[in-house]
Amino acid sequence: MFPDRLLAGYRAFRAGRWQSENARYLHLAEAGQKPEVMIIACCDSRAGPETIFDASPGELFVARNVANLVPPYAPDDDYHGTSAALEFAVMGLRVKHIVVMGHGRCGGIAAALKEAPEPLSPGDFIGKWISLLEKPVAQCLECGETAPAERHRLLERLSIVNSIENLRTFPCISALEASGRIALHGAWFDIALGELHVLDQSTGMWERLESRDVA
Repeated sequence: MFPDRLLAGYRAFRAGRWQSENARYLHLAEAGQKPEVMIIACCDSRAGPETIFDASPGELFVARNVANLVPPYAPDDDYHGTSAALEFAVMGLRVKHIVVMGHGRCGGIAAALKEAPEPLSPGDFIGKWISLLEKPVAQCLECGETAPAERHRLLERLSIVNSIENLRTFPCISALEASGRIALHGAWFDIALGELHVLDQSTGMWERLESRDVA
């Protein structure tokens, strides 16, 4: 049986949002999508970008993976889901902004901080994926932070910076950023407080958006 919760949600969508936005959906179906913003976010069910940014249909191009990671540019014969999404967003949709958005209490980040995490399956797909965090984990440990919660938060933010650096290893993204046709951003969402922090790349500092900034 299809999950009852999804059936109920779909009924609510048809009776509510679909009724108020059906013209927009029809336009998107006929004209195609033209989002200006791509968001690379975590799979975590508590941190959906469309919810956090109150986005309308067709407004955001979202790619989600464990721990919102961006791998470095690697044109080989392997499968590259995140890189494929980036390629389409940048070269196909011509987005103007790419936002790497992490969040508090991230399970993928917690796994990266464990010395020898137990694989969830023989394939250990998460273990291989989280190995992308080797550099920021080393940076985190060098900082000497001993409080587990603070160390966890630090790595969440360092991983975002690392992913932005990896974005710049893609030749097309690097060239577009240099010419001012695309901008890269870092963001971190506090699940408990509903607060968004953004990265000031000129200083490396994280700034919490105040209500007056978004009013």
